[in-house]
Amino acid sequence: MSTSAASHLPPAFPDRAARGTAPRLRAWQEAALAAYLDQLPRDFLAVATPGAGKTTYALRVAAELLHRRVVERVTIVAPTEHLKTQWAQAAARVGIAIDPGFTNTAGVLGRDFVGVVLTYAGVAANPLLHRRRTETYKTLVILDEIHHGGDALSWGDALREAFEPATRRLSLTGTPFRSDVAPIPFVSYVPGGDGIPRSAADYTYGYAEALRDGVVRPVLFLAYGGSMRWRTSAGDEVAALLEGAQAKDVTKQAWRTALDPAGEWIPAVLQAADRRLQEVRRHVPDAAGLVIAGDQTQARAYARILARVTGRPPVVVVSDDSESGARIAQFTHGEDQWLVAVRMVSEGVDVPRLMVGVYATPIATPLFFAQAVGRLVRARRSGETASVFVPSVPVLLQHAATLEEQRDHVLGRRAGGDWQEEELLAQAAREQNTATLDPQALPFEALESTATFDRALFDGGEFAPSARGSGSTVAAGSLEEEDFLGFPGLLEPHEVTALLRSRAGAPGASAAATGPPPPTTGSTPPPAAHEKLPALRRELNDCVRAYARQSDRTPAQVHAEVRRASGGPPTAQASAAQLRQRLAMVRAWAVGRR
Repeated sequence: MSTSAASHLPPAFPDRAARGTAPRLRAWQEAALAAYLDQLPRDFLAVATPGAGKTTYALRVAAELLHRRVVERVTIVAPTEHLKTQWAQAAARVGIAIDPGFTNTAGVLGRDFVGVVLTYAGVAANPLLHRRRTETYKTLVILDEIHHGGDALSWGDALREAFEPATRRLSLTGTPFRSDVAPIPFVSYVPGGDGIPRSAADYTYGYAEALRDGVVRPVLFLAYGGSMRWRTSAGDEVAALLEGAQAKDVTKQAWRTALDPAGEWIPAVLQAADRRLQEVRRHVPDAAGLVIAGDQTQARAYARILARVTGRPPVVVVSDDSESGARIAQFTHGEDQWLVAVRMVSEGVDVPRLMVGVYATPIATPLFFAQAVGRLVRARRSGETASVFVPSVPVLLQHAATLEEQRDHVLGRRAGGDWQEEELLAQAAREQNTATLDPQALPFEALESTATFDRALFDGGEFAPSARGSGSTVAAGSLEEEDFLGFPGLLEPHEVTALLRSRAGAPGASAAATGPPPPTTGSTPPPAAHEKLPALRRELNDCVRAYARQSDRTPAQVHAEVRRASGGPPTAQASAAQLRQRLAMVRAWAVGRR
């Protein structure tokens, strides 16, 4: 082991360094390393967006501490079994021998290793064993995706019991927030201006910064609505539009109807996603797609649909399959085009060739959404764009519109709300180990569904097909939908925006792609509504972020307060007039006029 070897590890393991960054560490990794070595604290929390290279950074820290003899052993804790192997492989590249096969039963580290990699569940199964190991040698503990330490009270207690004696603890996360209020072990909480404790990171590198640096891919969201019909437990038949303005319970049932594999919505969206993937593969031959399902039964049903659509069976990953880790590893380096999973690929698993995703789960938490999208943003070359297909429901459109915002873990308040997000997340976790889903347990029976292309979201803007301007819907499989699916797989962000504008029928969009428009005489016509909204939304987001810093709050909190004060829909669905009203409100607050 040497720090020299660690310094030459590609910026983001495996070898997927963004253009111009290899073989040196990325700027954020260098800055975070300098911050760590300047203080050499016992506890350090590094927050970096998925795909930025947290593994590389942590191993460089480990190499430095081992070289300086600050520590003698390294213990890594990861969320899943598959990630144990991934960490061990990365460590081997810098000469740090980590044992991924260590078990609680064996309890003894082999002579050939200086450390082990465990899962959070494995630590919780025998915390005293790992405490004894931590006490015997000066140990660095690397806690990958530390927010899992709050998954259960027993897990948090086990982490504290096992690693309280550690010489150094380095905590990593790409999503520094949870949907509940369980405290995360070894994370500092600092009261904000409102007195509510929030997690305090020692170094933060967010998605917006990584996007600016070309470290991650920008994300194009393709939202699909449609007509849904279902029967309630009382026997009543209900029909609604998935994208309609309606009660949240109605939208939730329409959403679950859309996800029913027996309807027409899912097959149409999977076919559209495969069409997009084939276009991407013309420019990126190894590009692949990911479908995230709500449970195992649906995952297998979606796989059968994909097999009919593509002519070849996809790879299916479910938790009760002992070969899941091997399947993911084989898919990572193989030629299969589609992967269908429940939750195993929603976090931490590194498959850089994933470029198209289908969000086919009823889970609405911002944590899960960010983790799912994070599987698709790991850039390898300039011009790559991730394409994510989502149901056109308000909560997901809001998550998509605010993807670049940084969120902190907030304690001292109840989370959740009408969407019952924690219940859905827990239900999905339970269903990973359930072979079938009892239809009698559902509050409704899905009867039929159709799919329509609703809109695209990219770089803070929304782009609806030109046919939508006349009030008509755009059916899946139509020429209007093809306009949004068939543009090239390698484009710079400004080229994607220009093409989306032209597909949406925006005046002057074609000229925007080739250069400034020629001078005109007379008065200039006012911009169209779909041109105003993205600019207003970006301006509002900028004002909210500035006021959040001024008032020691998070942007998400300010957005919520503005919406409560002004009324109306979330920012992603607000009209130009509503956005202007909110802008004026935030500006008034900033100068003390409340």
